[in-house]
Amino acid sequence: MLTRKQHQLLLFVYDHLNKNGVSPSFDEMKEALGLKSKSGIHRLITGLEERGFIRRLAHRARAIEVLRMPNDVTPSPAVAQPVASQRGFTQHYSGPFEHPSASNDGAMLPLPLFGRIAAGTPIEALRDYNTFVDVPTSLLGSGEHYALEVEGDSMIEAGILEGDTVLIERTDSAENGSIIVALVDNEEATLKRLRRKGGAIALEPANKNYETRIFPPERVRVQGRLIGLLRRY
Repeated sequence: MLTRKQHQLLLFVYDHLNKNGVSPSFDEMKEALGLKSKSGIHRLITGLEERGFIRRLAHRARAIEVLRMPNDVTPSPAVAQPVASQRGFTQHYSGPFEHPSASNDGAMLPLPLFGRIAAGTPIEALRDYNTFVDVPTSLLGSGEHYALEVEGDSMIEAGILEGDTVLIERTDSAENGSIIVALVDNEEATLKRLRRKGGAIALEPANKNYETRIFPPERVRVQGRLIGLLRRY
């Protein structure tokens, strides 16, 4: 069952695709639903995707597909396109969906803020899909991104301070020397510089008061690569 706002957004996207052939922008969706923040739109879109009403396409400039409509809505025969699927999808639309590299200067994109990551002692990874932070699209490239709040001081010599919000590109690999989000033993997450030494993985701090930790490769999994940070004064 959809919430009232999810229902309104799905109908708006459907009508926009019907009339214009492309999906609406975040600003258009925000204005249509009377919301003050794009993060609210992002949460609604995520909810619709989780319920199987829409899908975001990773390889088509962040296009959006409408896969099906609520039972109380009859799609227009002129625009409905059957999709051969065992899941019973009845419609298929796509259009541009706020690709960061294609956005105008000064545009903002809400990224999920997954919580605090220790830049000192590793902590358990936190996944909070209810909190978002608006990030200038100029800081982001292609791919999927998320944000984390830094806790600790082990990366201060790399210019990363406690309380900073780091912007992470989601990836499972990184070049030697990159600052990464590393998951240790599938339960502890930490922000460190990656060093490969022979057959081992070294997680190197940027603070002389902390020691480099060395692990066999099977104990460390790359979960993202640092691409930028936000700081409030």
